[in-house]
This record gives sequence, structure tokens and C-alpha cells, in this order.
Amino acid sequence: MQPAATALQIRGLTKEYVPGKPVLSGIDLEFAPRGITAVIGPSGTGKSTLIRCINRLVEPTSGEVMFEGRDLVKLKRGELRAARRRIGMVFQEYNLVERLSVMENLLCGRLGYVSPFKAWLRRYPQRDIERAFDLLETVGLAAYAHARADSLSGGQRQRVGIARAMMQEPRLLLADEPTSSLDPKTSVEIMALMQTLSGMHAFPVIINIHNVELARRFADRVVGMTGGRVVFDGSPDAITEEHLKTIYGGEDWLE
Repeated sequence: MQPAATALQIRGLTKEYVPGKPVLSGIDLEFAPRGITAVIGPSGTGKSTLIRCINRLVEPTSGEVMFEGRDLVKLKRGELRAARRRIGMVFQEYNLVERLSVMENLLCGRLGYVSPFKAWLRRYPQRDIERAFDLLETVGLAAYAHARADSLSGGQRQRVGIARAMMQEPRLLLADEPTSSLDPKTSVEIMALMQTLSGMHAFPVIINIHNVELARRFADRVVGMTGGRVVFDGSPDAITEEHLKTIYGGEDWLE
């Protein structure tokens, strides 16, 4: 069993898409039960793979991912499905069902809790429907409950994606480049929303993000990666120009 003070523990995590060419090389990280961790680094360094290995959207080659006292890497299909109920995921391209309404997209976050037949009939408990309306209020989209997802702006779609993840009542929230498709103002709003939700519901958030300044502004902790390895792990205030040169490679790194 992992210590109570640790919500998630990653040990020796390795991923090879091509044998002998690791994208992740023995990652060891622990995450506290609350707060935002931003994972930064250049493209191709394994940030997305790290996030997706946690909930096994990508299968690790080796290592352990300990969550709620269980190694997710070893779970079989049914057990993994049950564990994923407690892990929310926010995607870069939103991953909404475009033809469905905002409310229907939120209720998709309860698919792990209802039978396939009831989901097909769109019969959800009244508690879930009430929670969905409450979450739409929280993310500022109460007026859009019955709008089609494809009628929304990018920022609105990402808010729906976050609310859908919250419908799972997660104990961990993963976000894979949630601001990369958004303008600067909307990016700040989305990061602020995730920060607020993390504080309200006391769960950890792990965000793969390219924008260093957003990481500095909103994260409690920054993990810097390069070449599939962790080369910085500390508070945002501790990141120096030298650290950024190490992470991004030389003098001409771009935020």
C-alpha cells in the first residue's frame, strides 16, 4: 500500500513504441492528494505519453502506476474500467460527441456507472442530471445545456470537456495539452477553472502543457522533461533560465 500522503506513485515507468528506443526512460514520480502539477518540455519528449500511461490510454512497457493502493499497469479489463471511473481526462481536441447536446456530453461522464442498456436509452439517475446542471453553472455554461456541442467555441468546448471529466467525481484529473488549441485569454480562463476545481474538490491535477508562463502562474509544482527523462522537479519559483535551457535544449528555447 502506498502512503496516505501520496495520491499517485509512478515507479520505473518505461514506454517503448519501437523496441530499444524508449520514449519514457524509468520515470519515478509521486503526487500529493491535491494541487496542480504541470509537466513541461519540448515536443516529442514523452509528456503526452506519460499522461496517457497513467490511465493506460497508452500501455506502459514496464513499471508501476500506483493509484488508490493498486498498480494500474496490472489491472485486467474490468478492473481497469472501474479504476478509470476515478480518473478524469481532459483532451487537447476536447473529444466531445459533436452531434450531442452539452448536457448529453456531460452525462457521458457517467457511462462507467450505468449499464450499457440504460446509457443507450439515455436513462440516467436524477442525481446525475442535477449534478450536470450544477457543473454547467460552475463552468459558466448553464445557458448552453441543450446546445449542440459543435455550435460552441473552442473555449466553451473545453469547459464542457472539463465538466464531463468532473461528472466522474474523479480522485485524479489528467489534462493533455488542454490549452494548446486556445487563444491566450481563454487559456488563462481554462487553467484558472482547473485550479478552482482542484481546490474545491481536493484532488490532484496533472497537466501536460507547452506554455511555461501558464505553468509558472497556475501550477504548484513543475516537472520538466527532456529526452524521456525528468530533469527538473520543483516549485515554479525555483525554475531558472538554466533549467529551461536544460529542458528545451540550448539558448533558443521557445515558450
